[in-house]
Amino acid sequence: MEHWRTGRESLVKIKLYIEGGGDGPELDQSFREGWTAFFVNAGFEGRMPRPVRGKGRKRTYDLYQTALRNRKPNELPLLLVDSEDLVGEGRTEWAHLKERDGWERPSGAMDEDVFLMVCCMETWFLADREALKRFFHDCWRDNALPQWPNLEAISKDMVFEKLALATAVCGKKAYAKGKRSFEILKVIDPAIVEAKCPGAKRLLDRLRTN
Repeated sequence: MEHWRTGRESLVKIKLYIEGGGDGPELDQSFREGWTAFFVNAGFEGRMPRPVRGKGRKRTYDLYQTALRNRKPNELPLLLVDSEDLVGEGRTEWAHLKERDGWERPSGAMDEDVFLMVCCMETWFLADREALKRFFHDCWRDNALPQWPNLEAISKDMVFEKLALATAVCGKKAYAKGKRSFEILKVIDPAIVEAKCPGAKRLLDRLRTN
């Protein structure tokens, strides 16, 4: 499933190391199912990247570095993490991660091998409000969310605050990170997400070129 052709002869496996916290086999399964559904919905069925759950942010980066050091000729490790903070205009992904987290670009990593969810995965959810309405159904309060023209200019704190307000009367179904995140990831439309989130478009475009 995760085999990709680059050129006429080479066969490359893309491994995408993705931030995703929490422990336990249930979250591991939810992570795999959520990201697999997202990439299938994006049109990659038959040439799927392999999503690798990094859990904590720093652990994800460390796993990515290890994968680069031990990579096989037919493997391509890529990194996907939250930006956490707003990304300065004109600032590259690696420059942002060095300034914010102190992460150096590892040896063997290219500028086009790292991707950011700006400011967080939940920003991608907000791109597809209709999917959120369907997911939360009767308890969804759409008027709690502003009509932001530029989602990647909205802070992580604001994204979470508005998601909490929009699902405040949903009881046990109210938004929370973890399994709920991956359930929503299954139902959002990648085409809508990449149209509103340049970080998502950059990732999907990179996968399309391999």
